[in-house]
Amino acid sequence: MNNELKCPECGCEHVYQDGSLWICPECAHEFNPQAAADNSEAAGTGGDGVIRDANGNTLGDGDTVTVIKDLKVKGSSLVVKSGTKVKNIRLVDGSDGHNIACKINGIGAMNLKSEFVKKS
Repeated sequence: MNNELKCPECGCEHVYQDGSLWICPECAHEFNPQAAADNSEAAGTGGDGVIRDANGNTLGDGDTVTVIKDLKVKGSSLVVKSGTKVKNIRLVDGSDGHNIACKINGIGAMNLKSEFVKKS
């Protein structure tokens, strides 16, 4: 076992390798540590730490963005529809990839990934 590797979902230290993937016995999450590192760099934050939208535009606090894909709200039957405008976003350091904090009309406060929005 690799003592330094932890499950990105639940933080469990008891992960084990199965082929090219690592598996968490507590939450059954399968992940590839190398691919996860590559995705976090490409998904929203570049190597310079700047948060970018799906088109590569730099995002800042207070910007207005548009959702580019229907997004299911976890733990609910609600859906954030494609084309929904979100005003006055706030950039946060999301360790899980959700790096935009915002309020959406009809849904409330939530976090979004920058890869699913474009700057308006």
